[in-house]
Amino acid sequence: MTDAIKIDVWSDIACPWCYIGKRNLENGLAEASADPDGPRVEVTYHSYELSPDTPVDFEGDEVSYLANHKGVPLEQAREMIDRVTDVAAGSGLAYRYDLLKHTNTVKAHELLHFAKHQGRQLDMAERLMAAYFIEGKHVGRIDDLVALAVEVGLDADETREALESGRYLADVRADQAQAQTYGINGVPFFVIDGKYGVSGAQPPEAFAQIARQVWSERREAASEAEAVGA
Repeated sequence: MTDAIKIDVWSDIACPWCYIGKRNLENGLAEASADPDGPRVEVTYHSYELSPDTPVDFEGDEVSYLANHKGVPLEQAREMIDRVTDVAAGSGLAYRYDLLKHTNTVKAHELLHFAKHQGRQLDMAERLMAAYFIEGKHVGRIDDLVALAVEVGLDADETREALESGRYLADVRADQAQAQTYGINGVPFFVIDGKYGVSGAQPPEAFAQIARQVWSERREAASEAEAVGA
């Protein structure tokens, strides 16, 4: 049997294009997997902090954040938010910037690594992004993160211990170091089978196409290996 394609995704919980990219990736892979002998894929999320200097309890909305901390003119900030909200809607995501609570995401990334070790990373990534962009929940404080973790089936006490101890911070930093090695300077960024890099929230059909291409390459390589072995 041909091994599953490995897709490594660098993203940030607080990155609007990352959630769009996540949904488009899922939709594209679902399309490709419906093919006869469609590709099998394993997706892993990796940490990337867009704004590591953001305080946990940020005062102000997203417009004021972009204007005061990123130097974006107010009108341009509003246009940026309107545009990404429209694009998100096209991917089936109802962003609510009027509810959004801007925060530091390092603890959310630690939680994703804890969830990975529990076999629940994909569920946790979806829950965190939905909580942040759609539900207006806080994703920077430990109490709030524990509550979200419980919703995807993680143990509350174990989650709290993992976050309070900082046990997974080294894994977060390792992901960030790997991003530097790859030359990643923006997210989302997708690495397919360790050899193809895809930047940005590409449309679903782009992800479907590359999954089919890599799967075809895998099958051809397997066939050639069998022929040599024979």
